[in-house]
Amino acid sequence: MTRSEDPDTEAVDQPVGLQSRFVRSRFVQRVLVVVRAFLALVDRGNRQIFWAGVVAQCGIVVTGALVRVTGSGLGCPTWPECASGSLVPVREQEEGIHKLIEFGNRTLTFVLLVVIALCLLAAWRQVPRRKPLVLLAAAGVAGIFAQAALGGITVLTKLNPWTVAAHFLLSMALIAAAVVLLDRDSDEGDAPPVARVRPEIRVLGRVLVALCVVVLTLGTVVTGSGPHSGDADEPARFGFDPRSVSWLHADSVLLLLGLLVALVLALTLTDAPRDLRRRSWFLVAVVVAQGAVGYVQYFTGVPEALGFAGLGLDNCPRASLNAPPPVFPRPGNPH
Repeated sequence: MTRSEDPDTEAVDQPVGLQSRFVRSRFVQRVLVVVRAFLALVDRGNRQIFWAGVVAQCGIVVTGALVRVTGSGLGCPTWPECASGSLVPVREQEEGIHKLIEFGNRTLTFVLLVVIALCLLAAWRQVPRRKPLVLLAAAGVAGIFAQAALGGITVLTKLNPWTVAAHFLLSMALIAAAVVLLDRDSDEGDAPPVARVRPEIRVLGRVLVALCVVVLTLGTVVTGSGPHSGDADEPARFGFDPRSVSWLHADSVLLLLGLLVALVLALTLTDAPRDLRRRSWFLVAVVVAQGAVGYVQYFTGVPEALGFAGLGLDNCPRASLNAPPPVFPRPGNPH
């Protein structure tokens, strides 16, 4: 057999193709291992991933609250850079600890993006694929990019209170979307909704959603009129009297609490499903806790620790009120 007829020799003589080398490279193999691990995590269960999305959305807002109450809003005085010519803090910056707090909050945005992207991947790979879940997860991804842009505008405008308020309210909308995504995942499907409570209670639920939007909006006005505007050296505030807007906000919270008590009574008297009554009591407890913190803040001059606690309560559990309440009709969940 001649050399050209020997298949083994011929295989040695032939150069290995670029595609073969690419596939066999250690780097690509490691990337494939990571991708397979992510897909395995996604396919293991959407519920845990969607829960992670809710926690991540709440977490980034809590760290944003830390930025605000510590006056670190301009710790990185420019955007997208943290300092002139550098994406990360530099030793020469005058902002001290504030630059680390603000940069840390910016860095966590990338962690949030990974988690929400996993939510989108989980919704996309679900069998059968449910369009509402995909759209909700996609809204979360789009919202993160919108938040990044709005955050940049906020820094470049030196913490203009209007952009700060919009930044916060968009976060509330993203948390609401994450909560709805988690809630809808528990549905049996996307069939026409079936009412679980009386029509009057569903109307009350819609009123509560609208009122919660008012409460959150007034909360941004109170914060933008108070001592914690986000920057320790150059506070930017609304031109409203803090006392007047604080009492207006308190009145709206009391109205919200009264309607929530009415909701609990209505659900109890009509023998509504137990899970609805339990969730309604949870909302009452959160609003009472937030109201208590708010009153203590008002009468103690809004200390930083209480400001942080108040924002934490306001940002996370109560933001879920923006989602459709449990008293609304649910697809595939007949009562």
